[in-house]
Amino acid sequence: MTRAGRRRQGRVRWWRLRRNPLRRRSYLVEAWLLFATGLLALAGAVTAGVVTAHAVQRDLDGMRAERHKVPAVVTRSVKPSPGVDGMDGTTGGQVWAHVRYRAADGTPRTGIARVDSARSRSGDTTAVWLDRQGDLVREPTTADEAEFQGAVMGAVAAVSAGTAVILASCFTRVRMDRRRQDQWDTEWALIDPRWGRRTG
Repeated sequence: MTRAGRRRQGRVRWWRLRRNPLRRRSYLVEAWLLFATGLLALAGAVTAGVVTAHAVQRDLDGMRAERHKVPAVVTRSVKPSPGVDGMDGTTGGQVWAHVRYRAADGTPRTGIARVDSARSRSGDTTAVWLDRQGDLVREPTTADEAEFQGAVMGAVAAVSAGTAVILASCFTRVRMDRRRQDQWDTEWALIDPRWGRRTG
């Protein structure tokens, strides 16, 4: 078979947009739907990714600005609970311990916080993190960690937004195909008797 013959049997590009007496209006609508899907998927993915990344990073930066470190004294360590944080009750070189500290207004307080395992004995001096109310909180993320988390969440949001647009487009095209099939069946039922059922 010649190359020309193979080219004729190949798929014709942009066939939905070409003028043809057999082309239905739904084919033209489907062509514009595909074009709009590509634009919306790209724009939606970029927008959702950028907005989410900035929102996550802004929240983490704000959380870091609201928290501050203060000195504390370990009153007693908490007995490790296997299976809670780790096999020995530690988390990244830290353990839970009862600590005594002073809030920003100078009020003495006590609580349970994560401390370095090397400074978890009673009487050891360590550092804990407090929020604006003076309550014990976890150590905030660093600027680099906030940027990384923002990038990861932004990527997830971008993929999710793009996928949602594409799935909606696929659902619409399936409905259009079913409608066209129903129209063909109806038209064939009208035309077939005129041919005297000589199609076999």
